[in-house]
Amino acid sequence: MSEGWRALEADDFAAAEAHARRALAQDAADLEALRLLGASLLYQARYAEALGPLEAAHRAAPHKGSGHRLGYCHLALGDFAGAAQVLQREVQAFPDLVNAHLALGVALVQLQRQEEALAAFLEAARLDPGSAEAHTNAGNVLAALGRHDEALAHLRQAAQAQPGRADPHFNLGVALQRLKRHEEAIASFKAALDIAPRMPYALGHRVWNELSLCRWDSIGPAIAELRRQVRDEGLAVAPFTFLAVSEDPLEQRACAELHLRKALPALAAPLWRGERYRHDRIRVAYLSADFCEHATAYLAAGLFERHDRSSFETVALSYGADDRSPMRSRLARAFDKFVDVRALSDAHVARLLRDMEIDIAVDMKGHTTEARIGILAHRPAPVQVAYLGYPGTSGAGFIDYVLADRFVLPEREQQHWTEKVVYLPDCYQVNDAGRAIAEQTPTRAEAGLPERAFVFCCFNNSYKILPRMFDVWMRLLRELHGSVLWLLEDNAGARVNLEREARARGVDPSRLVFAPRLAHAEHLARHRLADLFLDTLPYNAHTGASDALWAGLPLVTCAGSTFAGRVAGSLLHAVGLSELATRSLAEYEALALQLASDRGRLRQLRERLAANRDAAPLFDTERFRQNLESAYRAMRQAAAGP
Repeated sequence: MSEGWRALEADDFAAAEAHARRALAQDAADLEALRLLGASLLYQARYAEALGPLEAAHRAAPHKGSGHRLGYCHLALGDFAGAAQVLQREVQAFPDLVNAHLALGVALVQLQRQEEALAAFLEAARLDPGSAEAHTNAGNVLAALGRHDEALAHLRQAAQAQPGRADPHFNLGVALQRLKRHEEAIASFKAALDIAPRMPYALGHRVWNELSLCRWDSIGPAIAELRRQVRDEGLAVAPFTFLAVSEDPLEQRACAELHLRKALPALAAPLWRGERYRHDRIRVAYLSADFCEHATAYLAAGLFERHDRSSFETVALSYGADDRSPMRSRLARAFDKFVDVRALSDAHVARLLRDMEIDIAVDMKGHTTEARIGILAHRPAPVQVAYLGYPGTSGAGFIDYVLADRFVLPEREQQHWTEKVVYLPDCYQVNDAGRAIAEQTPTRAEAGLPERAFVFCCFNNSYKILPRMFDVWMRLLRELHGSVLWLLEDNAGARVNLEREARARGVDPSRLVFAPRLAHAEHLARHRLADLFLDTLPYNAHTGASDALWAGLPLVTCAGSTFAGRVAGSLLHAVGLSELATRSLAEYEALALQLASDRGRLRQLRERLAANRDAAPLFDTERFRQNLESAYRAMRQAAAGP
């Protein structure tokens, strides 16, 4: 048998398997041969075959140190509970076995038992301070728990332990990105790319941080390369990043599908298998991490409160942090049931949906931060819908429908979506007609704005500002003497870079005025100080556009070629100002200049917007609720069949 183990150590797994099988032919209960056979099959990734001999050996002699391999086998087969059970016994019997602690931590992460997983990874790091894997896993869990400074310390140790490997640098970059430490994040992603130039996601993350900083010195070639990698090489990129740089819906679909193949390589067996539910009310579950102070919540809170309780039973499954805000409390009251599922795995949340006999499951995150699209990969509901949170195709065959309108997603573009399109009659975006605007408007002086200047405004996040858009804005400032551009101060680095870019385009940087972040009601109120909102492309203002219109500020947009680039145009059509949705950047620039030069025309637009706000469909939450519920009824009927 020693020859078999030597073959295993030499990575000759087939030879090790042959040795084990010969021994078992002589004695089917030979424990050493069972361990060797299980190990050789495990290392050949033949997990289902490895399970039998490993379980037999472990049952016969549970304290012989083979449990970690059995645990790995359960992990590979997706049996995380079984893996945790075996590995917990193993670390109790062999507390110094680093690999067992590591595997246990992985199983516990999959079960959403983050604190226990952290303890396992920290113990592995204590036992082997030079283990990059232990420090990486500990850092990733700490980051997920919001303990970012501690996470960085471990991830830096991992990068120092293995400076020649790309993964530790990549993981450190992700943690730095979460903290908006964009310069440091870029350095980490560059280090990863120097080692592994075709590393999935690394270039996309580098580009995202450069966009967030408005660092444009090499952004054009980087974006072109990113698009080429998705199109020609099939390299995975975070789909949300890709929306900000691609104007091709076919590319966006390819990106989403690539990401899902990486994130969900094997789909689980469906939990719903065609059963028909007999409910008095249609059961609708909304899944999100954003049931808190978040843009999505501000849009949808009124809808959740208004659902027709005689026909619909509504459930919120919340997997985001409880920020203990007034919005969180409001949302908790808005649903028939509000369930915090942070501590549950995707599989457990899916099982909960199935056990609740949910008719329609609505994913509100898609591929955005903290998304858990894997829940619906288990097919827990007869109807599964993508809505609001992500302005692109999910790329998921298990999402049946996307809610849209005919402007934001024209019929000719349906071929680029994996979902069937359900059209709402006015506008896809829900709005809460009860959104509060602070009564007191600050003075221009208090906001740092010149008293008599024309104020162009864009409160979009900095990653949406691309050089060609900034070129247009700077030409407008040069044309309109004394005008200023009022921007959201997303981060200090972006401010410095935008000021430098303005100077390079012949504009005094002092004509850029930066607004700090404020509470939502106060943010809405300060829109009254601006004269005209300038939108971005290829990624429009979304909630930001409805904020401006709700506050009475006209907006000029350019309708792009993708969903993300047509949202502001959809809103303008639904509020009766369709002439402000232009079809080219040249038309956009000309219209903005005309409005800035003709105060009378701009005043008339403001008056129309004020009159339309309470009459047009955009802010009619009750009308939207009725349209949405009609769509839900049609979806449920289609799933039920004849």
